[in-house]
Amino acid sequence: MTGKKDFSAIYVIWLREIIRFWRDKARIITSLIQPAVWLFIVGRGLGSTFRGPVPGVDYMKFMFPGVIGMTVLFTSISSAVSIVWDREFGFLKEVLVAPVSRTAIVLGKALSGSTVAVLQGAMILLLAPLIGVALTPRSVLAALGLMFLLSFALSSTGILVAARMESMQGFQLIMNFVVMPMYFLSGAIFPLSSLPPWMKALARVDPLAYGVDGLKNVIIGVHEFSLVTDVAVILAMAAVMITGAVLLFNSEG
Repeated sequence: MTGKKDFSAIYVIWLREIIRFWRDKARIITSLIQPAVWLFIVGRGLGSTFRGPVPGVDYMKFMFPGVIGMTVLFTSISSAVSIVWDREFGFLKEVLVAPVSRTAIVLGKALSGSTVAVLQGAMILLLAPLIGVALTPRSVLAALGLMFLLSFALSSTGILVAARMESMQGFQLIMNFVVMPMYFLSGAIFPLSSLPPWMKALARVDPLAYGVDGLKNVIIGVHEFSLVTDVAVILAMAAVMITGAVLLFNSEG
């Protein structure tokens, strides 16, 4: 019976966030505008000033998987804001005293954040023909799978941070401090091979670098690491972060 209640709780929490996302049309539109700006303005502008960083791949194509990674990153991390919001308005307290495990609550939040991030990443995939990226059913499925793994790991990271935050301002401040270095060290806008040694060392401990590298591998055939390495690192990050989030929620009074 407890198992049934937990699965129901995961589903209800997941569905609540999906409905909230679907009803927020401004959020959907904005999530498409920002990547388009990066691709068609930043990508075109930078691409016109120098050759693509990879022979045979122009700069916009090189940036495309990185822009998808950026979308997944910001969406996944920001999905945890709902935890802080629910705490401020008392909804989280009601959920925590419900007769379901707190593990189910964390999983429901992580899965809902992952689903929204994958939906937004899939929308960006639709831009591929406009920049000359040829996608196959196999590459699309591989990209969606990588997006889900990466978004689950990042959503879990956001939940881990939000588990003890009391204000949205504090959460956003910490996330900005974490998110921007993760993105710029991920290889999304320049190849990791061109970095100085000290930046390469930082990039190798940046989990987003492996997610972006995996997306580059399956979308444009460019990569720094093997796909197995990329998936293994993302899975390890997901396991550590979701475990930490569950432990923090279970210890909350």
